[in-house]
Amino acid sequence: MAHENGINGDTDSETVELNPLRRTRFHVNRVDSVEGRTSLLGEQETKKSLRHMTREALPRLDNYRNIMSIQAAHRPSLDELHNPTLLNKRSGSHTLPITDVKLPVSGIKFGWIQGVLMRCLLNIWGVMLFLRLSWVVAHTGIGQSILLILTTTVVTTITSLSMSAISTNGLIKGGGTYYMISRSLGPEFGGSIGLIFSLANAVACSMYVVGFCESMVGCLKSYGMCIVDCASTDIRIIGLTEISSKNIDLFGNSVVMFAFSLIGCVTIVFLLLIVMVGLEWEAKAQIGLLVILLAAIVDFMIGTFIGPKNDEEKAKGFIGYNADLFMDNLHSDYRYSEGVKHDFFSVLAIFFPAATGILAGANISGDLKDPQSAIPKGTLLAILLTTLSYILMAIMVGGSVMRDASGDINDLRTTVNNSYVVQSFLDVRNDTSEENVTIVGNWNETIWSVYGTKFNCTSGCNYGTHNSFQVIELVSAFGPFIYAGCFAATLSSALASLVSAPKVFQALCLDNLYPGIGWFSGDKDKEPIRGYFLTFIIAQLKIILVFLGELNAIAPLISNFFLAAYTLINFSTFHASLARPIGWRPTFKYYNMWLSLAGAVLCVSVMFLISWWTALITLFVVLALYLVVSYRKPDVNWGSTTQAQSYNNALTAIQQLDRVEEHVKNYKPQLLVLTGPPSARVSLVDFAHHITKNQSLFICGHIIETSISYKTRNNMIAKCTSWFRANKIKAFYSVVDGANFQDGTTSLLQAAGLGKMKPNILLMGYKQDWACCSQENLNMYFNIMHKALDMHIAVALLRIQEGLDSSGVITEVEEQKRFVPTVIPANQSFSQLSQASSTSDISIPGSPAPKRSKVVNEYPNPLANEQQRENKQNISPIAKEIFNAVTKFQKKQKKGTIDVWWLYDDGGLTLLLPYIISTRRNWSNSKLRVFALANKHSELEYEQRNMASLLSKFRIDYSALKVIPDISKPAQSSTKNFFDSLIVDFQQCDSTKDSDDGIIKESELIAMKEKTNRHLRLRELLLENSMEANLIVMTLPMPRKGAVSAPLYMAWLESLTRDMPPFLLVRGNHTSVLTFYS
Repeated sequence: MAHENGINGDTDSETVELNPLRRTRFHVNRVDSVEGRTSLLGEQETKKSLRHMTREALPRLDNYRNIMSIQAAHRPSLDELHNPTLLNKRSGSHTLPITDVKLPVSGIKFGWIQGVLMRCLLNIWGVMLFLRLSWVVAHTGIGQSILLILTTTVVTTITSLSMSAISTNGLIKGGGTYYMISRSLGPEFGGSIGLIFSLANAVACSMYVVGFCESMVGCLKSYGMCIVDCASTDIRIIGLTEISSKNIDLFGNSVVMFAFSLIGCVTIVFLLLIVMVGLEWEAKAQIGLLVILLAAIVDFMIGTFIGPKNDEEKAKGFIGYNADLFMDNLHSDYRYSEGVKHDFFSVLAIFFPAATGILAGANISGDLKDPQSAIPKGTLLAILLTTLSYILMAIMVGGSVMRDASGDINDLRTTVNNSYVVQSFLDVRNDTSEENVTIVGNWNETIWSVYGTKFNCTSGCNYGTHNSFQVIELVSAFGPFIYAGCFAATLSSALASLVSAPKVFQALCLDNLYPGIGWFSGDKDKEPIRGYFLTFIIAQLKIILVFLGELNAIAPLISNFFLAAYTLINFSTFHASLARPIGWRPTFKYYNMWLSLAGAVLCVSVMFLISWWTALITLFVVLALYLVVSYRKPDVNWGSTTQAQSYNNALTAIQQLDRVEEHVKNYKPQLLVLTGPPSARVSLVDFAHHITKNQSLFICGHIIETSISYKTRNNMIAKCTSWFRANKIKAFYSVVDGANFQDGTTSLLQAAGLGKMKPNILLMGYKQDWACCSQENLNMYFNIMHKALDMHIAVALLRIQEGLDSSGVITEVEEQKRFVPTVIPANQSFSQLSQASSTSDISIPGSPAPKRSKVVNEYPNPLANEQQRENKQNISPIAKEIFNAVTKFQKKQKKGTIDVWWLYDDGGLTLLLPYIISTRRNWSNSKLRVFALANKHSELEYEQRNMASLLSKFRIDYSALKVIPDISKPAQSSTKNFFDSLIVDFQQCDSTKDSDDGIIKESELIAMKEKTNRHLRLRELLLENSMEANLIVMTLPMPRKGAVSAPLYMAWLESLTRDMPPFLLVRGNHTSVLTFYS
């Protein structure tokens, strides 16, 4: 189907392709005519011909879908088009039959008005609008209340601009805020903020329910009805039951507490039932609530212009618009409330949840028709409308309602010298004048307020903006409308939070970033029923156990949770703009990276200004969740901006490094190690890792003589990368195919690395079969050393007597895999193993590396211990020896020495490498012993002092220093006989061969007699001094071009290394790698 879709149509025509009748209907007018039928048949024939004439696919949307999408199409691969012989596929195998396609069943999708604008309006016009706006104006005054509203607007507007940029940078799926942050900054940030944001919405749900309960108590109280005490106890009960409007205090507090746990939570249960019926019904409920809410706002505004309707309203502080009252309320009046001395930021903390509704639309991104268009339009318009309404209502409240009022009509009279000043309030006008006052008696001082009323609040006032949360209802033209609006605002906000929390949490659960939460996700394409119940439980616990109905106690915590989400939304946009990956192409252009950064800083600042200790807790929780995801390393790849930034950082660092001049103090050994597949030469990889130890460049080179396909190459790279990661080795793998060993190594030497991050040391395994291999292979091995030295790259050869090649397989070792910490597939018979010797190469092809960590048996065998004991007893000595050779450098070395035979000055590399190795944990018990040569026996003491002084200046710790005075002494006859046996097969007459390759001429032996003697003498000294060493490091003899042949040179190396402990031969490039200058 993929190929057919690629040719015949795009996504929009997919239904047409699946419905032939519908297709015919669209073409009926053209088919009715002869010309139309001819044209149609011609087009069909053309389409049919095009499909059979080319395998190419035309550009179509489905070709770019995620491969897991059911609508995804698959264009022909490059190999299918360019080199079809590599693939043995049937014709048309890249297409799927139409009958196999099952279109996903999608639920109801909302437009930008119903899906975003309405939800944001309902969430922002929440509990704060009717219950706390007047209280905010009382504390901050009109001026600072406008500033406070604009502060929240600045935060939400910047965040919305950032969110709009993210939401228009590609297809947005379900998960809202979590989805955007996780796909932008990666799973670590996304997972932490997703969990926090889900919890914040669940807690916000409880806040809105508490707000509903407060308004319900006020409603009951205004009509003279109570449940228990017309106060906090009633709030808790309504939050739990909402079914009783009569006083149950007759039964005592025990009945109240029993009601908490027994009667149930009808308020949230009612909301839960609406949500569980489906989002379609929830959307219909939201429309009705919005209509009620708008009617309540209009009712309030009309009421401010009508003014007080009776003396009772005046006594409660509502006197209508008054210029003097406006000026008095213009300034702040911060007071103690609930034991807290409020200031601008403490009030901001309580009011800020009103701004959290901007994410209500984004949180249901998966249920929007076009989230890329709906989220920016709906959110920004909602912010504009709600900001204007909040500012307008704040001005109206401050211009018409007093801060303090007793509510007692008798306070409308002021007693002066036992006479009464009676104010004619029935005729009072909004302006203050003496004509409104009738004076009875004699008095020298008029005592009344400029508003025409005076209240005695020495015993406490219960009304006014400071003391009553029911001011909006007092001012309104028709009070019940305000209660209805308050109920609508709180219930709609609670409804939105009850939907948002499970939706975000479901997306988080589906990504499986945290253990143990996947159960709550449910089915991917269905409603998160379990998430709804979890949110319900959290909201109830917050009401019952923690805050016990105190709205002001819940608000600051929610503020910090949402501000943390806002911070990361802003930072996501800034980071994406800074990293500038090619995929960052948002269609929303009205954002700025520096504005987003300022928004992130502003959000963090507001977090600490609101409540520093709550901000610290929030940041600590986010950091802890971040570390959990980082530790688990989820197997996801979302193309986050952190990945793009990693590339940018690496590229910038390499470019900066390229401009830095090399200095001996900053020398790093950068290794190119000819390992083949890394798992085939575990010991060589481990040894090289001891040198680099994640601190310098380590490249494993692999040369393959035959050509390999792109897919094979990628598979090899992926397997080797996984092997490195599993063995905690930071190295790179580079493969060259279609070249012999010499040409491939030359290519690696020339091209491996980047800039100054390129190898300066070539490390190879010692060629143990040099005496029996083909002359061509021997010459290639020898020429590689020449090529490296020609390029001024140091050469190092490692030899262990058991051999480095572990590419064969050993059945017996595989059978003992419970006993040894490695897994080796069984491909080789025991008879083959029995033919191996301790000096031959281990041959275990394709085996994975021995694991460094402890063996974890996911399904333990109850007889495992007994089997291990039997296996340990039955394992053969050869298998043990082979396994010990493979893991030689993974184990901690026994107490001993690293013997350094620094024979010639190669720049100090012969001394530096063993020093580096001695600093590793596995070699901590190995002390350095240094051996050097003396020019003359008479200068032995002078040479020793010289070398000791040099080592001291180099700051190299060593346990012993020995200078060899008699290196020129003739070797013993037994040693000479040993050497002669090595070269006998290569020592032939010149006339026997037409070519000089592979021949050690007599003339060459005579010319190299002294040098040969020195190497034989060195063997004797090695046998005498270093047989018990853990490692021997010696200067590699110089393979002079045209002076020494490959067989003679390899005979020298064999003489030095045969039957020795692990042996490293090193020849630096004669550039200093050590210095004694600071």
